[in-house]
Amino acid sequence: MIEVKTPWYKYYDNVKKHLDYPDISVYDLLKESADKHGDNISYNYFGTKATFKKFIEQIDECARAFKALGVNEGDRVSICMPNTPEALISFYALNKIGAISNMIHPLSAEREIKYYIDISESRFIVTIDLAFNKINHVAKDTCLEKAIVVSVKDSMPLYMGVLFQVTKGRKIKVEKSDIAISWKQFISGAAGYTGPLTSGEDDSSFDNNSVVTIGEKNYRIGNRVASILYSGGTTGYPKGIELTNLNFNALAMQSFEACACLHEKDKVLSIMPVFHGFGLGICIHTVQYFGGTSIILPTFSAATFHKLLMKYKPNIIAGVPTLYEALLKNKHLEGYDLSFLKCVISGGDSLSVSLKGKVDAFLHEHGADIQVREGYGLTECVTGSCLTPEKYYREGSIGIPYPDTYYKIIKPDTTEELPYGEEGEIAISGPSVMKGYLKDKEETDKTLRVHEDGLTWLHTGDLGYMDEDGFIYFKQRLKRMIVSSGYNIYPQYIENTIDSHPDVLMSCVIGIPHEYKVEVAKAFIVLKNGVEKSSEELESIKQHCEKNLAKYSWPYAYEFRDELPKTLVGKIAYNELSKEEQLKNEKK
Repeated sequence: MIEVKTPWYKYYDNVKKHLDYPDISVYDLLKESADKHGDNISYNYFGTKATFKKFIEQIDECARAFKALGVNEGDRVSICMPNTPEALISFYALNKIGAISNMIHPLSAEREIKYYIDISESRFIVTIDLAFNKINHVAKDTCLEKAIVVSVKDSMPLYMGVLFQVTKGRKIKVEKSDIAISWKQFISGAAGYTGPLTSGEDDSSFDNNSVVTIGEKNYRIGNRVASILYSGGTTGYPKGIELTNLNFNALAMQSFEACACLHEKDKVLSIMPVFHGFGLGICIHTVQYFGGTSIILPTFSAATFHKLLMKYKPNIIAGVPTLYEALLKNKHLEGYDLSFLKCVISGGDSLSVSLKGKVDAFLHEHGADIQVREGYGLTECVTGSCLTPEKYYREGSIGIPYPDTYYKIIKPDTTEELPYGEEGEIAISGPSVMKGYLKDKEETDKTLRVHEDGLTWLHTGDLGYMDEDGFIYFKQRLKRMIVSSGYNIYPQYIENTIDSHPDVLMSCVIGIPHEYKVEVAKAFIVLKNGVEKSSEELESIKQHCEKNLAKYSWPYAYEFRDELPKTLVGKIAYNELSKEEQLKNEKK
């Protein structure tokens, strides 16, 4: 690999360049934390709080219940839940007994749920009541035996649970089914199980017992698959991403080190969902690792964002750029003191230079002497693997790699490394890189490749470049590139330009068909609060683009929107805009 002129750790104080990762399970790392921070609050769910000691007791009881139900080491069990205590407890309990959690978005369609159950061969599922009927409809065509049904009210304080039931809860009609048991029924089974929770570390029958070597250390328990998460799936069905104990534990340790400002008892607003790497890996496992408190919420509403900040006063917020769009739009925070914030991280999608500037200004105006820090990663390495330093920023950069994580820029679809400043595909190597895609060796071999340096590299499919000091710059995903009259056009670059217009809050650019250029750019624009849509405003934005963009990359069309469509995890759903345009063309 090419050597950087200025080592990344120059921009941190007292940071470790290399970490010693233990060869233990995800549960065992949590248990070590609980032994140190037993009386700290592990999670807070609408005022229902559990100390680390209590959390471990809940997990151990759940582990016995899973064993009583018939879950064995190596089995895959689906978790189709939003952020509730039961979701967290189930995730760690399955890991304790050596089973594998298969994380499913509860808003998935029936066909998608059937696919997730089938590919993981799940005999059991823990599900929110809202999703049960969909599961029940497909269960007979799967190997599913039992569904443990949970309500978001189950762990709420009594008064809040009653209020929920007489309002939203009464609208939820769970079908009668032989496969359904309540969470309470499920947990009651724990009392009847007195056998061992694991078959022992020396059991060689476990099919994920292979050893992986990183540096000079062998990982046996660390190499066991802990959980399966799913990629966004821009075409066809999503791919199941097998993530190991080491992947999650390394992420937690690296994230703590890279943030460089986290302390036990810090409160983290855990908005990102547990079925997403960002939510599970950062907002839950990392927070539990350093003895912090995860403030968990099953749903998030931009309209009530201010209430969350005022009620919980979190020290850390981790979310996607659209979360910070909501922060800027919220009028209830005018004059409110946000000095309790010590770290604000944006990930999961690209944060434009303009939006970052607006968020930084907002934070400073509200008493928070910090900047929003951009992270980069993908589910194939759990989540973040690169982060901007706490007190240093280079415009447009997504920061520097985590400890023990290596980045290089390669010529797409090759192993050829490119020099500084030259754009190519981002490749990542390190202990958080996935084991592979579930039952898809062909895609695994395309994505994970051993290079001439002997290291296994994750080919991300993302474009970017590296400067001489090792700072990484993300351009965009390869599949978003627009080719117009032979020119490569990058939507992200156009979006950054449009977002820098003083009246623009957010934008999204896609490629639309053109009769002789093949494809041209179209911009969808959300204006700031108080700015009226008008032909004059449109002309101002067009002139701004013509001034700041090469002529071949000027948007061919513009459209104002009140808001942009979002994916289930809050990213801008540019594919939805593409589908809308396609339907328009079909009707012509």
